[in-house]
Amino acid sequence: MEFSKRMRHFETGVFSALAQMKQEKLAKGEAVIDFSIGSPNIPPAQHIIDALAEGVKDRTNYEYAITDSSELRRAVCVWYRRRYGVELDAETEVVSLLGSQDGLAHLSLAVVDPGDLVLVPDPGYPIFGDGPLLAGAELYRMPQEEKNGWIIDLKTVPEQIARRARFMIVSYPNNPVTSIAPSSFYRELVDFAKAYEVIVLHDNAYSELAFDGAKCGSFLQTPGAKDVGIEFNSLSKTYGLAGARIGFALGNWEVISALKALKSNLDYGMFLPIQKAAAAALTGPQDCVEQTRAAYEQRRNVLVEGLNAIGWRMKKPAATMFVWAKIPSPYTDSAVFVKELFQKTGVLVTPGSAFGPSGEGYVRMALVRSEEEMREAIRAIEQSGILKNFS
Repeated sequence: MEFSKRMRHFETGVFSALAQMKQEKLAKGEAVIDFSIGSPNIPPAQHIIDALAEGVKDRTNYEYAITDSSELRRAVCVWYRRRYGVELDAETEVVSLLGSQDGLAHLSLAVVDPGDLVLVPDPGYPIFGDGPLLAGAELYRMPQEEKNGWIIDLKTVPEQIARRARFMIVSYPNNPVTSIAPSSFYRELVDFAKAYEVIVLHDNAYSELAFDGAKCGSFLQTPGAKDVGIEFNSLSKTYGLAGARIGFALGNWEVISALKALKSNLDYGMFLPIQKAAAAALTGPQDCVEQTRAAYEQRRNVLVEGLNAIGWRMKKPAATMFVWAKIPSPYTDSAVFVKELFQKTGVLVTPGSAFGPSGEGYVRMALVRSEEEMREAIRAIEQSGILKNFS
């Protein structure tokens, strides 16, 4: 059988290879401590679970949702006003997503044509590039470099590239490099988008996971932001609802309208009980958000301080649920290091090369294991001797 050329983007990749390595070791009865996939493991607060349970019991909630409930759209607007001071029109500037992945995969279909150019961060979350590629677009990778604090330098985008670009994706706090962008970056971003007539998507999934007292805002707080683009936000990390698949696109009414039109032909909306749970999360007690943030910060401290103590030098991430670290010498290939680390210790991490060319030489570790599992991983790494030549 022959399949479409676009399916080549889904050939066996690094995450599938990591999963295969894990299964082979588990099948032998060997222990695995998996830091490779950023799947949140802190459950929702009880009032959110209760709202979901009550919704499931209501027999009238099993019809097609078709569109977002007014309750949900109002709840999103209230949350954005309270959290960021951003005013949104519940009718025209908000649409739900079946998780941000849904929006990231489909938005390109609504805004670009085959052959158009899309600007994406490098390193960057893989779907940032995969969505545009599925739409037939070309990619220009904007480097995020350590010398710039892992923030894109828009001034380095060549003039001819900027003039060709139709769409660009940025995301801070950033997965995988964990950086937080200053407000000055967003002002430059709006100016860039207006100058070159580029539609902007800012993915803000990690705004509530900022550490050491840092606060993250919204792209939409920037004057003129709604003129040029939209923002995605998600309840996966903030409220522990990853499996429920709840995200939102917010901002420019024309982009939102196009995304709504596309989605009306792709799905029948979010399950109504999940909409109830989302509204309860956004409008209910918010102490659970701080508890989740504090839990990830403590996990960060345990893992990073422990690895530093045994000689693997790395900085504490400012935000997100990840650690971004240079691979130890004499290794130069992140995939090779990941494989040898796993073989010697049972500790599984993700090679930086999975996130684009600029990710080579680094690995990403997700803070999704218990503190005790992290300590076990640190002991296994120390005992393996894999860091003996690291300086």
